[in-house]
Amino acid sequence: MEYKDYYKTLEVSRDASQDDIRKSYRRLARRYHPDVNPNDGAAEERFKEINEAYEVLRDPDNRRKYDQLGAQWNQYQQMGGDATGFDWSQWFGGGGGAGPRRAYTSENININDLFGDSAFSEFFQTIFGAGASPGSHMGRRMNLNVAGRDIEQPVDITLEEAYRGTARILQIGSRRLEVKIPVGVRTGSRVRVAGGGESGRNGGQPGDLYLVVSVLPHARFDRDGDDLKTKLGVDLYTLVLGGEVAVATIKGRGSLKVPPGTSAGQTFRLRGQGLPNLRNPSSHGDLFVSVEPELPTNLSAEEKRLFEDLAAMRKNHVGDAPSK
Repeated sequence: MEYKDYYKTLEVSRDASQDDIRKSYRRLARRYHPDVNPNDGAAEERFKEINEAYEVLRDPDNRRKYDQLGAQWNQYQQMGGDATGFDWSQWFGGGGGAGPRRAYTSENININDLFGDSAFSEFFQTIFGAGASPGSHMGRRMNLNVAGRDIEQPVDITLEEAYRGTARILQIGSRRLEVKIPVGVRTGSRVRVAGGGESGRNGGQPGDLYLVVSVLPHARFDRDGDDLKTKLGVDLYTLVLGGEVAVATIKGRGSLKVPPGTSAGQTFRLRGQGLPNLRNPSSHGDLFVSVEPELPTNLSAEEKRLFEDLAAMRKNHVGDAPSK
C-alpha cells in the first residue's frame, strides 16, 4: 500500500495551522473542481486527492493519528525499509479506533456523488475507514460552492483622464456596469470591482472584475511615476536676457521665469504640477520643463546687420580678454 503525504497534497507545511489548511484547501478545490475543469482527467484526480487530504487534516483526531503514522513511516524509511515490509495492521480502523464515522468537509462537496466509490484511496480507506467503502461513511454531502471566475478587461485612458479620474461603462454578459477609475492610475494599474466577474455556481460567490489600465502616450508630456516631463521652445532673446514665458501644464497654462543666460537643455522644476498620487490624491508630482532655443528665421537685412555687429562685438570682447 502506498503512503499518502497529505501535507504535500495540500501544499502546506506539517506545522501548518488549521486555518492555513482550510485556506489552502479552498484555493486548490476551486482550481481543480470538475465544474471548472470539465473533461479533464488530471484535474479530477487532483481534486480527489485534495479532498481526501482535507478530510484527514481538517479533523484533529485524524490529523493526530496521521502524524503518528507519518513519524513511524519516516523512521522506517530512514532505516532502509520499503512499503512491502511496513506493518500497517496497527493502523487499521477508522478515526483512530473509534470505528467508522462520517467526516464532512465544511465546503459541502458531495465527492461520492461526483466519483462514486472511487473517491478515496486504499490508504485512506484502510487507515481511516475501517476498510469499508467510502460511500458508507465518508462525505455524502460534499457539494462545492464554486466561486465565479475573475474577469480582466483592458481599458485605455488618456493622461488627462489619469489626472482627473474618469469612468467607463462596460457590458458584462447581461449586466451593464459603470466603473470609476481613480485619479493617478498608471499603465498596469488594476481597478477591482468586487462581484463584477462571472457568477458563482451552487451558491458560490461571484468573481471580481479587474480593469487593467493602459495610459495612452501623450503628445506633449512624458510620464515618470507621478512626475511629468516636457520640452519648451524659448526664443533666443529670452534665453539671453531673461524673461517670463508661458508653459502648458496638465491642468492648463502656467508661466515659467527664465533667468538671463539660460543655456539650451536647462531643466526647470514646477512643483505640484504633475499627476496626483494614486494612494494619496492630495499629493502631486512635479513638472520638469527642459528649454530648447528657438532660433530666429527669415531675418531682415537690418536684423542680419545687427547680428553681425553683435558677432563682431563678441569677437572683439573675447580678443580683448586677458590671457590666463
